[in-house]
Amino acid sequence: MDVVELKKGIAELYDESSGLWENIWGDHMHHGYYDPNADVSVSIPDHRAAQIRMIDEVLRFAGISEEPPIRIPKNLVDVGCGIGGSSRYLASKYGANAKGITLSPVQAERANALAAAQGLANQASFEVADALNQPFPDGEFDLVWSMESGEHMPDKAKFVNELVRVAAPGATIIMVTWCHRDLGASETTLKPDEKPWCSAVDYLKLLESHSLEDIKAEDWSPYVTPFWPAVIRSALTWKGFTSLLRTGIKTIRGALVMPLMIQGFKKDLIKYAVITCRKPE
Repeated sequence: MDVVELKKGIAELYDESSGLWENIWGDHMHHGYYDPNADVSVSIPDHRAAQIRMIDEVLRFAGISEEPPIRIPKNLVDVGCGIGGSSRYLASKYGANAKGITLSPVQAERANALAAAQGLANQASFEVADALNQPFPDGEFDLVWSMESGEHMPDKAKFVNELVRVAAPGATIIMVTWCHRDLGASETTLKPDEKPWCSAVDYLKLLESHSLEDIKAEDWSPYVTPFWPAVIRSALTWKGFTSLLRTGIKTIRGALVMPLMIQGFKKDLIKYAVITCRKPE
């Protein structure tokens, strides 16, 4: 599949599926954060609260805090913004200006409508744009946020280059993304039956090539795996099942990937990585 076809397919998938997701899960199109030892047989509202908790835990990990030393973002970009849930939350939390980009025209339109409905039209705006060729000048943002979009990027080096380019001096860059496992000491490549994503180690090497500071990464897979059974259960309800059938073939295929994700995690083939760094002043 060439890059043009890939981007078209991603846009069509989210054009089809975003309404279904919002109808069941709300406007945050990402995993929740859970205590691995907690009982997660909870309601949809509890899972939505876990999605908010994911944002706050990522901010904490990145060192963005209202405690001294205070580093509150004022201008942020959400790369792969979905329907703008993270952007609006961050804009509201910090009084910041947020811009979001997505390949999906349906998502961009809905994100702008939700911003207006929530009184954030003057703080949050969304447009269709390519994360590998962002429509922003160099050094515009003091927070560069990418929540579960790196998986879709066909050129990881160019993706990182763009994140760094639009970051202002002193800005924080945050990537939360699925990665393939790190290679063993005696390995030079993945096994033939493994899908070649980018590993967390690969991302760290790309960030180090830009001489960034405070680079760190953690595997948060145990904190997100309870979300998968909840999504599967929601699809098996009458509302979920009938909504899924109405969306289209791409969404149905996407839903069928969830059990494979669970299998990949259990075999230690994939990781949910949180990666943060800071651009030098």
